[in-house]
Amino acid sequence: GSHDSFSYWVDEKSPVGPDQATAIKRLARISLVKKIMKKWSVTQNLTFKEQLEGGIRYFDLRVSSKPGEMGQEIYFIHGLFGIKVWDGLKEINTFLEQHPKEVIFLDFNHFYAMDDSHHFYLINRIRSAFGAKLCAVECVEYVTLQYMWEKKHQVLIFYHYPLCQEYPFLWPGNKMPAPWANTTNVHKLLQFLETTLEERSRYGTFHVSQAILTPRVKTIARHLIRGLKNTLVHRNLPMILNWVKAQKPGVMGVNIITSDFVELVDFAATVIALNDLLLEEDESAT
Repeated sequence: GSHDSFSYWVDEKSPVGPDQATAIKRLARISLVKKIMKKWSVTQNLTFKEQLEGGIRYFDLRVSSKPGEMGQEIYFIHGLFGIKVWDGLKEINTFLEQHPKEVIFLDFNHFYAMDDSHHFYLINRIRSAFGAKLCAVECVEYVTLQYMWEKKHQVLIFYHYPLCQEYPFLWPGNKMPAPWANTTNVHKLLQFLETTLEERSRYGTFHVSQAILTPRVKTIARHLIRGLKNTLVHRNLPMILNWVKAQKPGVMGVNIITSDFVELVDFAATVIALNDLLLEEDESAT
């Protein structure tokens, strides 16, 4: 999976998003501030298509309306506004059309400046984009690749908002817990990932290990120009990747792992390779 999956492009010309504090919105009237914000808002370099081609199958999505804009249009957001959600969904669907056995998870977990009418608009966009590819809510343990292929389903949508209960194809957010370490320290992050794996629910939910470091205000203040990638990600990714390599998948093991800048190391390939351990277990059992 990728963290803030859509943030490969953010619009410096748009207003600062409603996910930001009032003080930041005031500061952002200075044009240089938005340039700096962009360095810290962008957590991926690759487009959806490029991420999909690189093996990413779980997408972490934050969305917002544009306050003051006419209509119900919804955009991806991380500090600054990204592309329209509809454009992203179409790009993903094109990939799925070309690869009918691939399955993806779209996790809509943060909503800003959205009332129910915005949610209805977005949910209808999701249904328009994917149609019969959408997998209805089911017991998690039943949803194997075989199950998905037989039903010709390719998309699981997780929707962290009460309206999900009204649509059979919207999985509730509590089926996709994603505990967050909220630290700049890689050792604390790895300890947190270990602890939350031990606490992982045995049955009934997926689980996201967020292998990401989060800048604090003072981190940004000290390294304004360098940005997220040069300050936190480059230096710590090798240690994070070593943790990934040491994991096992399956019950009480890792399930979904997300990272920033997924292309900087062999992140996707390393996570995918963990599945071979499950095959080895199957072979030794038979």
